[in-house]
Amino acid sequence: FIRSTKRVKLTPEGEVLFKHIEPAVNLIMRGENQILDANALNGGQLRIGASDTICRYYLVPYLQAFHEHFPKVTNGTSGKCVDFLENGQVDLIVTNYPNPRMNTVGNIRKVKDFKDVFIANRNFEHLKNHPLNFEELLQYPILMLDKSSMTSEFLHNICQQRQLDLVPEVELSSNDLLIDLARIGLGIAFIPDFCLPDDDPDLFKLTMSEVFPSRQLVVGYNDKLPISEAAKYFIESLNEDK
Repeated sequence: FIRSTKRVKLTPEGEVLFKHIEPAVNLIMRGENQILDANALNGGQLRIGASDTICRYYLVPYLQAFHEHFPKVTNGTSGKCVDFLENGQVDLIVTNYPNPRMNTVGNIRKVKDFKDVFIANRNFEHLKNHPLNFEELLQYPILMLDKSSMTSEFLHNICQQRQLDLVPEVELSSNDLLIDLARIGLGIAFIPDFCLPDDDPDLFKLTMSEVFPSRQLVVGYNDKLPISEAAKYFIESLNEDK
């Protein structure tokens, strides 16, 4: 620098150096501003892992409310939630519980209790209000998710505990398709109750004579990694669910 009593200016060598370092300084300043924005919920990313079913039937209103408050924050979904969480590819996951893969997740919070239900259309009207045990139920065609899902594993475990052989008529990867097939009378579908449309005129829930165990939706995140303000806000919004 050349200093005088009223000002400071660059020397010719300073001008040359400034041309080289100016882009780097601007990049550093931009990065610092993005970090500050993310911590203030004005920018950054919120990466969510959830199954298609949970995302559609449970998370949509929370994502909508979150997006209205913080439109610059986006989310992603995946069926391999726990793997993505362990690999640091998502900030949090929302999944069914019990889930044996969750043993490696440091922080788990329950956000909702739910029941699984069997649904059918009027072709099975004779079963309406008739309490069924599992032996009777398995005499009918069962529609359920494929074996890669926690919901399918849950039902298979219940049948194994009763020494019953569950052989589904149809296995699919979508609860939407199961509901559609139940609606046309192809069989009795097994789905989480939060997937069942309200007051559906074509479908009814079957009554079981045995107490059916409830499950939970939980949010999980890695307590060994720093969690963003956006993720904290979203987790708290789920915990406020009544």
